[in-house]
Amino acid sequence: MDTFQSSDLRPVTTGMRWMLLIASGLVFTVGIQLYILTEQTERFFAWTINPPLTAAFLGAGYWASFAMEFMASRKRLWAHARIAVPAVLIFTTLTLIATLLHLDRFHLNDPSFVTRVAAWVWLAVYAIVPPVMAVLLVLQMRAPGYDPPRQAPLPRWIHLILRLHAVVMLPLGAALFLAPQATAPLWPWMLTPLTARAVGAWLLALGVAAAHSSRENDWQRVHIATISYTVLGFFQLLALARYPQVVDWTMPAAWIYVIFLVSILLVGLYGWRQSARSSRVETIAAAPTTV
Repeated sequence: MDTFQSSDLRPVTTGMRWMLLIASGLVFTVGIQLYILTEQTERFFAWTINPPLTAAFLGAGYWASFAMEFMASRKRLWAHARIAVPAVLIFTTLTLIATLLHLDRFHLNDPSFVTRVAAWVWLAVYAIVPPVMAVLLVLQMRAPGYDPPRQAPLPRWIHLILRLHAVVMLPLGAALFLAPQATAPLWPWMLTPLTARAVGAWLLALGVAAAHSSRENDWQRVHIATISYTVLGFFQLLALARYPQVVDWTMPAAWIYVIFLVSILLVGLYGWRQSARSSRVETIAAAPTTV
């Protein structure tokens, strides 16, 4: 719960709250399709994904997004929820572009009703969410009120790690998205042009979230991002444990990838602990005293 009660502070608007809540349900469902039904995407997902490690990678991203969007929908103050929105808006926009560029790969005309519905729902969601979220973001920014002061700044070493994450993920994500055939060989397992763009969209969104977290510079403001980071690191490492044979372990990139995931998990766990502690301290400080 947020600890500031002043009516002068900018709240999350009703429209944005509902968008985040609905989006969290959608991404949780996609996470099941990709992380649980990893080897059945030809039946239960919008397009067929091979190797299965790629499906698990994408599913881990969706579940991390669920954690952030759902918790953001429960926040009262915009300052404590907004870390979720720019990254989600960027990801959904890029995913729509990737979908349209590779529309022939989608199961829009599949004989199976379930498979066909999955593809059409995917297309509808990504056609609707980016413009609606963009409008809601504009309305949110115009809402009256101000942000609470920063109470618990991030330590310098966390800033450095977050910025390093952003410096790695943003250019790599852009390269995979803009030139998938040329840059896919840099990845530690096989990617198709479509999955390279899908991975690139996630890297760009995560890079934006890492840079945004550093800019917010307050544990309360990035609390939901620390939980999302923890979920991301855990499920990505678990995906590697499920499909180690898919990875080309002779590539230095494979070991760099593992180290990178471990750093995401550790930063997430540390940040989750620190932000939870900060929340408790602020709650105690804000509690009324009796004489």
